Amino acid sequence: MLNYKSPKPIRAMASKEFLYNPLAEVLDPQALILFFPAPQTVTGEDVLELHVHGGKAIVQSVLSAIALAATDGESKPDPSIIRYAEPGEFTRRAFYNNRLDLTQVEALGDTLSAETEQQRRLAVRGTSAALSHQYESWRQQLLYARGELEALIDFSEDQHFDESPAHLIGSVRDQVLGLQSRVKAVIQNASRGELLRNGIDLALIGAPNAGKSSLLNRIVGREAAIISDEEGTTRDVIEVGLDIGGFYCKFGDLAGLREKGTASQESISAIEQEGMRRAKERASVADVVIAMIPVERAVNHVTSGRLNVEINDEVASTLRLCDLERQSVIYVLNKIDLIGSNEDTRSMQRLLMHKISDKQLPPASLPILAVSCIEDQQGSHATKGVHEFLIRLTDLFQDMTAASGGDSAAWESSIGATERQRLLLEQCSSELQIFLDQVDRDATGHDLGEDSVDIVLAAESLRNAADCLAKMTGIGQVANVEEVLGVVFEK
Repeated sequence: MLNYKSPKPIRAMASKEFLYNPLAEVLDPQALILFFPAPQTVTGEDVLELHVHGGKAIVQSVLSAIALAATDGESKPDPSIIRYAEPGEFTRRAFYNNRLDLTQVEALGDTLSAETEQQRRLAVRGTSAALSHQYESWRQQLLYARGELEALIDFSEDQHFDESPAHLIGSVRDQVLGLQSRVKAVIQNASRGELLRNGIDLALIGAPNAGKSSLLNRIVGREAAIISDEEGTTRDVIEVGLDIGGFYCKFGDLAGLREKGTASQESISAIEQEGMRRAKERASVADVVIAMIPVERAVNHVTSGRLNVEINDEVASTLRLCDLERQSVIYVLNKIDLIGSNEDTRSMQRLLMHKISDKQLPPASLPILAVSCIEDQQGSHATKGVHEFLIRLTDLFQDMTAASGGDSAAWESSIGATERQRLLLEQCSSELQIFLDQVDRDATGHDLGEDSVDIVLAAESLRNAADCLAKMTGIGQVANVEEVLGVVFEK
């Protein structure tokens, strides 16, 4: 019977029972009751699980009976005895009972929200204790380093040290320098992990009728974008999210970029010009920029009818603005159905490579890919090269999100570091840099010894850096770590 006065079930046993409400009415004749005693439970407290049949009426009757269970059916429910949990309360209790640290709590949130295979793997990495153990190890290193400096403050006049103050400060400096390099590696990995967590942003750019919308439709498997022979069909950014090889991707099909100063410029409306502006803006923030370059027949009187590839000035100027430190650029040769043989396709790819070099455009992150997105007479898609394009794209995603810095479990887990952790790591690195600036050589090249270094300020920088690491795990908590708990648990 659902009653707070009922005796606890037998330890670690499952039993099939009649489930009654406080009025002795049967709610479920075949409920499974599981009891898990503290402290070896998910929350560190006693846990009772009721497994009932999934019909709406049964579930609702059990929930209604729980509210009455604190009263034994005789008075109003007492919320101090039985109540519904607050958002994230079970996880909060697990944290306070040292069953989870903050990094594992955040990884649990990623597990619940994972939609693709790579997001699931990212969340699994974070649930291990490797990352939190690494943060705590760094915090302990900073505590020891700070202790050595404060020994100089408290005892330098009364005690004789085996090492000179200058040598001791230099030793701490070397420790901090090595630690900072490891912190920066985790920051880099955390940024890569954000690509998995939030999705990889791709922008399709090119001239009007270059085949951007056609490629997007073939990838998605439906008519996500309107296709027409009329130039300027796509006026705004068309966003499509999909799973490619387990990676969540956000494709942006952008307005065609017409070359200014041509006869067609007069036909560009104000709406289309705004679409071009938005296309350039969207390309500037993408993680991967895909430039669609179509094969076309030349129209001048000298080479009329010959196949050629051109990159107009608008497309070229947009590509030159790419930040190669954070963006990858892919060139796709489209409409290869116009080319007669594979050898001619390779020749056209080489021609495009020369055009890229001549215009001083960003180097390609992948070899130039050749595709065709036409439909044959039966209406089926003759999607030459699209499958290969997706395979190479997945390989690029693997490189973009691979962990760097070592082969240990901690480095692999660092991919799962959240944005909150990354920001705290950046703050930690900044505090370490302040320390290094204080103890480094002066402009004259002389070593900075005890008399020329403000050891109090240097030790304070190490304390601030250690506090950042404490906020990430909740271990060795500083006074204001509580301010992050509500946000973390509610997720």
